[in-house]
Amino acid sequence: MWISDFRVVLLDRVIERGSVRVENGRIAEIAETPVAGADMSGDGLLLLPGFVDMHGDMVEREVEPRLNVPMPMELGLRDLDRRLAVAGITTAYAAVSFSPSSTYGHLRSYEHTSAIIRALKSMGPKLLVDHRVHARFEITFPKALAVIDALIAEGAVDLISLTDHTPGQGQYRDIERHVEKMVREKGVSRDEAAQSVAKRIEERTVPAEIMAQTLNAISATCRAHGVILASHDDDTIGKVALMHDLGAAISEFPVTIEAAREARAMGLATAMGAPNALRGQSYSGNLSAREAHAQGVLDILASDYHPSAILPAILELAKADPAGLPGATRLATLNPARALGLSDRGEIAVGKLADFVIADDSGIGHVRATIRQGGKIYSDGSVFRLRAA
Repeated sequence: MWISDFRVVLLDRVIERGSVRVENGRIAEIAETPVAGADMSGDGLLLLPGFVDMHGDMVEREVEPRLNVPMPMELGLRDLDRRLAVAGITTAYAAVSFSPSSTYGHLRSYEHTSAIIRALKSMGPKLLVDHRVHARFEITFPKALAVIDALIAEGAVDLISLTDHTPGQGQYRDIERHVEKMVREKGVSRDEAAQSVAKRIEERTVPAEIMAQTLNAISATCRAHGVILASHDDDTIGKVALMHDLGAAISEFPVTIEAAREARAMGLATAMGAPNALRGQSYSGNLSAREAHAQGVLDILASDYHPSAILPAILELAKADPAGLPGATRLATLNPARALGLSDRGEIAVGKLADFVIADDSGIGHVRATIRQGGKIYSDGSVFRLRAA
């Protein structure tokens, strides 16, 4: 199958009117000019590699769209699958949590999260996107270690991130800002918010020796099973050093520029949210993805909580990227693929999987179609002019 007359985004340049031949789900040939009799004509639209999303935490709201209103698991996961395909994501890591005392309550209980993971794995062959599991291990809940160990042994987990949402550090290091946020969003008094934060800190405080044992245990499990380990919300140079020593390969959402720089210096890939990059600021007041990009310490864009933000974020960052559109595109394609050990995707190159995003870059950008391993998984109907054959 020939896909012809696209602006083909390669690693280091854009072929203005290029063509790509696909055979058996992989890229077989790349041409610098349009090809006569092609199966699909792009008329100058962009052809990018399929997006590789290492962190998307939408699954909980798909299986329970309103609090205590659960939908059938199969329905929620199918809806999530379609939502990701529409956004151009061909490889997705569902970020699920084990935090039973969080705001999300039973949604993040050990039993419920385990059920989501197992359902996603069992449904995999029927879904459009290549779904993988990103288990977020809250290190202040050491009891979750046995649950995660069992899931890893089953081969059900592909990525582990070490999270700590205790106020006073990480994402919520500014306690006053966190209290004010609770007042605004939950409509409680300032005293009530302050008491809630103090209680949360007390509940999540774990003796140092228990914390060290937990971290060493999950690190050893990941090494033994070849599971990629990531840190989360690094806010200090010391925390980055600790995560590096534990074997982390990725620093997710560093909250300060100092932490991001240290992560890069120690060989960790830095990942930040596409919504942050698109808006130009973190919703929680932490490091801006645009600032990290401008400082040369941004490696990966993840959907975080809004998949459709990836393409617009790429187009926005391309305006300032030293390598232009190819450089910004790598943030959501080759860079995450490499960090996650996926050597068969992430770029338009001969031999790689034929995972593509067909996009219009006018305005904020629009995904016109998504192709996975040469097959259409989404189209808005505007570009597919396939031959009858």
